[in-house]
Amino acid sequence: MTLVAVLLAVAIGGTTPARLLLGVAVLAGQLSIGWLNDYLDAQRDRIAGRVDKPIVAGLVDRRTVGIAAVIAAIACVPLSLLVGLVAGVLHLVAVGSAWAYDVWLKSTRASVLPYLVSFGLLPVFVVLSVPGAAVAWWLPAAGALLGGGAHFANVLPDLAGDAATGVRGLPHRLGAIGSRWAATALLVAAAVVLVIGPTGHAVLRVALAALSVVTLAVGLAMGRRVGSRAAFNAVLVVALLDVGQLLLAGVRS
Repeated sequence: MTLVAVLLAVAIGGTTPARLLLGVAVLAGQLSIGWLNDYLDAQRDRIAGRVDKPIVAGLVDRRTVGIAAVIAAIACVPLSLLVGLVAGVLHLVAVGSAWAYDVWLKSTRASVLPYLVSFGLLPVFVVLSVPGAAVAWWLPAAGALLGGGAHFANVLPDLAGDAATGVRGLPHRLGAIGSRWAATALLVAAAVVLVIGPTGHAVLRVALAALSVVTLAVGLAMGRRVGSRAAFNAVLVVALLDVGQLLLAGVRS
């Protein structure tokens, strides 16, 4: 997400120091979210055999990760506000939304909501970091759709392990088939928004949107295998393709 934010900042304009500050602010928020998730889910990850997680693998103890999450969250506050008051507050809302997912909403029917909010606000944060830049409607719309799709795709490989440890978010309630369809619908909708919203370089943007759909289809098909993360990897590729569309369009268009 930090890379996506910086690339969007490059597309908008502004100074190099401002982009670096924005990138550090986003990185601090992302680290706090990820570390909090690892801290809270340590026992669940052990039960699920997630040896790819540093705590489970014994690379770091749980307390250290928890402290690091708090430090990163505290650092995120001044870093975000230095970018700009309104922009910074919106970024902190996005980070707070993700924290709410880690702490509570992950196991509820509203598990997709923080993804919609946080991903939708990220491009708004980036745009408002540049004085005079206007937020086009399709930026938060595409971000929210992409985030919602990422949620369903990301959970697919872990449905069984999550169920065994008591996690019952919306994807778990819909099941594997329902989650695949939800991910597909949301991500295709994001690609469509990025075609009809911006102006300029229409042919290239349509080509990137078509490539996004093909990538997503292949990833979801491969993701049917137990334990496969192909679907989520496809989402990451689609996200980068969407950034490519934004770079072509330019947020001022």
